[in-house]
Amino acid sequence: MNKIRKRIGIAILAPFAIALFIWIGGELVLHLWNWLLPTLFGWRQITFWQAIGLLALCRILFGGWSSHGGHGPRSNIRRRINERMDERWERMTPEEREKFRQGFRGRCSPFEPTDAKPTA
Repeated sequence: MNKIRKRIGIAILAPFAIALFIWIGGELVLHLWNWLLPTLFGWRQITFWQAIGLLALCRILFGGWSSHGGHGPRSNIRRRINERMDERWERMTPEEREKFRQGFRGRCSPFEPTDAKPTA
């Protein structure tokens, strides 16, 4: 019975908490935008609803809608790749590791490899 009351309480409070979060986020974006951007760049001031739209757009573009907090399917893939790479690294001999490092430097270095000959 106690669990049911707790769930009912959460169900009643959740919409208010979500609305409060959206209101605070919208006000924050609104005031920061209207305080900085018109002064710095000469852009127009925005309304509360435009601030909410910006907040949603930023969530979509940069934060996603995942409630996993960085523990979603993508981070699992990265973790598995890192684990496999660690396992491979541990099985390599010192000669294989040095060969791997040299190949990585040749492919991923932003600079020209030292053994490369000039093309001119």
